[in-house]
Amino acid sequence: MPIHPTAIIDPAARIHPEADIGPFCVIGAEVEIGARTRLMAHLYIEGPTWIGEDNLFYPYASVGVASQDLKYHDERAETRIGSRNKIREFVTIHRGTEGGGALTSIGDDNLLMAYTHIAHDARIGSNCILGNAVTLAGHVTIEDYVIIEAFSGVHQFCRIGRHAFVGGYSVLTRDVLPFSMTVTPRESKVYGANKVGLKRRGFEAETIDHLNKCFRLLASETLNTSQALEQIQAEVPPGREVDELVEFIRSARRGFIK
Repeated sequence: MPIHPTAIIDPAARIHPEADIGPFCVIGAEVEIGARTRLMAHLYIEGPTWIGEDNLFYPYASVGVASQDLKYHDERAETRIGSRNKIREFVTIHRGTEGGGALTSIGDDNLLMAYTHIAHDARIGSNCILGNAVTLAGHVTIEDYVIIEAFSGVHQFCRIGRHAFVGGYSVLTRDVLPFSMTVTPRESKVYGANKVGLKRRGFEAETIDHLNKCFRLLASETLNTSQALEQIQAEVPPGREVDELVEFIRSARRGFIK
């Protein structure tokens, strides 16, 4: 196992023989690190934390540390990170709290750029990109294939649906619809379907057209949300993506961005 002599590792940590621990890393008890995961240098990781295989952690990130939630009183809570993630410089990932399920989780194949903050009880899916200094408050849910550009902030308990694209410097205080392209220069607005991202991921042109029609109906000044949903069900051919969009809207607890 390549462990630099300056690394400090608690005897209760479990490090796979093929993991690579660089200089000046500090790894606490109840930390488990999988095969071929590399900690470049100056990482700080507290447990209970589980990290999968083939991850790459850049210098000065901190993982699994206590929540900043004032209601947190050092109760047992966990952090779980999947495989093949890239965690860039100065990223902060806080463990969960009792009030939020006691778990902060990150899936597979994600890129968290420098200075990203993942607060307590956040849930991030797989294949997501979070730009520089993206900030997630507690209890935020990010579904698969989401891209959030730099310096955007997400309010606690908000959800961002699958395949959504969020423009830079956005402030999100309500849910972001799946498949949408959403930007908040002054107020939050949806600018239609995330055409470029959906095309790159192999979605058919007909599916993208159907989603665009849904967004046009939702943005109509003459329809409220209930009326727009009725029009969608009447005018847009059913399909998995349209059904997912409608269900996401119906389940939004904080409202959603139109």
